[in-house]
Amino acid sequence: MRPEDWPAVEAIYEQGIATEQATFETEAPPWEAWDAGHLAEPRLVAEENGTVVGWAALSPTSRRACYAGVVEESVYVAEDARGRGIGVALLARLCSGADAAGIWTIQTSIFPENVASLELHRRCGFRVVGTRERIAQLDGAWRDTVLLERRA
Repeated sequence: MRPEDWPAVEAIYEQGIATEQATFETEAPPWEAWDAGHLAEPRLVAEENGTVVGWAALSPTSRRACYAGVVEESVYVAEDARGRGIGVALLARLCSGADAAGIWTIQTSIFPENVASLELHRRCGFRVVGTRERIAQLDGAWRDTVLLERRA
């Protein structure tokens, strides 16, 4: 992912936000804030015919040194590109890049209703750690998330 990919990445992120099944966020941040909140590497985009159709990135889970190898991942695929293996390709490559960078735990939180994302993560070696009930609100409604992790 390069800074010039941001408009396409942001548009795909906004598609995910609009579903209310991908994130608690209600709007995409500006590039500077997104960039500051994510690790520099690995950051990935998937392209088809020169068009960005998906992205994946990592963010730290803590500033404490003991958790330096623990990250949270995000993977998003454009609406019109879903169901074609792009998410699997992105997540598998993200995991191998994380392994190469010395990251020992990748975690993610997924709404239980997002069955496609849960299956994607299981296919890529993530395991369910548990369900966090009523962890946060989205549009005034309490939502649960399923916590998954992949250990190197």
